[in-house]
Amino acid sequence: MYHFLSSLDSFVWGPPLLVFLVGTGVYLSVRLRLLQVFRLPKAIKLIFASDSDGQGDISSFAALATALAATVGTGNVVGVATAIKLGGPGALFWMWMAAFFGMATKYAEGVLAIKYRTKDADGFIAGGPMYYIVNGMGQQWKPLAIAFSIFGVMVALFGSGTFTQVNSITDSLKNTVGWSPQVISIILAILVSIIIFGGIKSISKVAESVVPFMAIIYIIATVTILLSHADNILPSLGLIFQSAFTGKAATGGFAGATMVTAIQAGIARGIFSNESGLGSAPIAAAAAKTNEPVEQGLVSMTGTFIDTIIICSLTGLAIIVTGGWSSDLNGAMLTQSAFSSVFGNFGVYALTFSLILFAFTTILGWSYYGERCFEFLFGVKAIPVYRVFFIAMVALGGYISLETIWVIADIVNGLMAVPNLIALLALSPVIISETRRYFNKHQ
Repeated sequence: MYHFLSSLDSFVWGPPLLVFLVGTGVYLSVRLRLLQVFRLPKAIKLIFASDSDGQGDISSFAALATALAATVGTGNVVGVATAIKLGGPGALFWMWMAAFFGMATKYAEGVLAIKYRTKDADGFIAGGPMYYIVNGMGQQWKPLAIAFSIFGVMVALFGSGTFTQVNSITDSLKNTVGWSPQVISIILAILVSIIIFGGIKSISKVAESVVPFMAIIYIIATVTILLSHADNILPSLGLIFQSAFTGKAATGGFAGATMVTAIQAGIARGIFSNESGLGSAPIAAAAAKTNEPVEQGLVSMTGTFIDTIIICSLTGLAIIVTGGWSSDLNGAMLTQSAFSSVFGNFGVYALTFSLILFAFTTILGWSYYGERCFEFLFGVKAIPVYRVFFIAMVALGGYISLETIWVIADIVNGLMAVPNLIALLALSPVIISETRRYFNKHQ
């Protein structure tokens, strides 16, 4: 069974889906006239100055923080290291390419999230791909929306939202300070229950406080590593661009990367980290207090910029400039070696602290994504059932270490993208007309 699922996982995250994901981003980038370049300054300004007087449950900044809570996770630490180990330094270049075109995709998701959102029976905002499929494409496409919601619930309950994140926290604390994974998972479940029963306002309040703090601390730490190896920065950048097109073998337990491996590893891990095209972020974006779809699209777009262009890049450069990428280490241990090379034992604790914050906020973000998908399938009365089940999965995280579950999570995570990308392409005329209307009005 594991072998079959592993093969299915490789197929799902193989060339067809990656081409579909990046191809959609390229198409939208062309049609939107490279909006991710020319409108980025305005997008960054809107993070702090967007209209918060419109309909919605939370501010645009809170919506961005909630989306970043779910995306800035272990992928920024472990995923980047894995990509570089598999594809060599060139994988980082392809991660940049995926993020560049992914910014246009994330913009489109934000626009549609506001354009087609609605309210649930309790009066809270309900939005995301399942709603822009049904309200934008028509009721005949509801099976597509149901498929997206099923995949979303599965990822939230059995993958990115629970087991993988809890395992990251428990493993790092066990290895660093020797704490029991079972006890830690119970403590996590209690903390999560306190927050998620308050709904999106409670989750976003925590995200607004924690996400900027954890991002700034991590950025300062990685920039310090780069400055301490300043003479290696330019050679490392040269190595990244050179090996992106030629492949680059390492000297340690790394068999050597071809250009194809570098492309696949970089794009797959980049998308897995920033989730552009997967359809998760627009669920949070829909809750923003704004009446302007384009403005929320621009704010959403900055999420991919922050996650990948800034945070993933700093992780990757830290690994490359310190030379750790050519060692026998992999995953979190590879990133840890970059930290300890500058900060010593303190670096190990600093990275552990970052991992814990990254993973914990991902749990919170995905709890909301799964809740909205569950509500679409079963109605608002079923939300308490979902929350109890979600908390139980968090509590079980320290007891379960099943690779099969993680592979299933990876598969459904990839499958989420298919209904969402179909909707983005089908509704691209709406995205383009909304964009033109806004910028004709706000030149």
